[in-house]
Amino acid sequence: MENTSNYNYDTDYESDDCDKSDVIKFGAIATTLFFCVVMVLSLIGNLLVIVLLLKYENLKSITNCFIFNLALSDLMFTFGLPFWAYYHLDQWLLGDFTCKAVNFVFYAGFYSSVLFLTVMTLRRYRAVVHPLSDRGEKRTCFALSLSVCIWVVSFAAAMPATLRNTVQEYYKVIHCQYDDVNWKHAASFLQNVFFFLAFGIMCFCYSRILKTVLNSPTSKRIRTVKLIFVIVVVFVLGWAPYNIVIFLRTFADRYPFNECNVNINLDYAYYVCRLIAYSHCCLNPVFYAFVGVKFRKHLKVMAQKMTLPQASVESQRTRMVIMPSQGSMY
Repeated sequence: MENTSNYNYDTDYESDDCDKSDVIKFGAIATTLFFCVVMVLSLIGNLLVIVLLLKYENLKSITNCFIFNLALSDLMFTFGLPFWAYYHLDQWLLGDFTCKAVNFVFYAGFYSSVLFLTVMTLRRYRAVVHPLSDRGEKRTCFALSLSVCIWVVSFAAAMPATLRNTVQEYYKVIHCQYDDVNWKHAASFLQNVFFFLAFGIMCFCYSRILKTVLNSPTSKRIRTVKLIFVIVVVFVLGWAPYNIVIFLRTFADRYPFNECNVNINLDYAYYVCRLIAYSHCCLNPVFYAFVGVKFRKHLKVMAQKMTLPQASVESQRTRMVIMPSQGSMY
């Protein structure tokens, strides 16, 4: 088989005019190693979040319901990583159906993460800035209905990219990619619109939240917004550079990005920013552990249950009075 390590799935082939072999080789090695690490951490962390929510928390809490769905979203995104890692080492040998499926889980995972974080931000905004207007939505049916709507919108937004990605062969190398460059640019534009619209909403909400918290005489409200604020900030810092680079790469073949050196530097930036963005799926459980007080308590109880005799564990749980909660996990 022909060595395909000098190619990537965007058909950025080396040519006489612009040799991209080094940047593509860097992308293949870095992507494969990094995706494998992220996949393992994400599976462990997000499955642990789901187990703790189901075992110790009450999903009737709207925030807990959204955190549960956010973990599912991160897991969905994670399932595509081993396929991309393999792709960077070789050509696409997994068929057309798998090509479409992997693109679907990527885009559906991305869009659902953006929407759930946006909704969680809006919930915190209403709870802090307009607390009286939030009382009528503390029902299980509201959280379930909104979650279903978010998944439907995410799946719908992922479908164009799913249907237009197909297996193609260039220079005896098989790729999983868009069948039309215009569709590729349209998908990138839609991704940018989703992200930056959500970014604008988050900035507005947290600017108002910050103003309200600073004027509050108690620190209770600070604790209630801290976890989601940290998650949103990390999400924005992770995905913003990637979306900016995607936007710039849309014009990679046009002035002023048509010079080889500029194009290669843009490719390096793309690989690095993508690694940072894709690692986001394994970071949320870390922040639950470091910021969420109740999460740490549940984790401690579970660890003790695995290491101490059953009677000792029950005694410890009684002292800590850990019961299914009506509130959120943070």
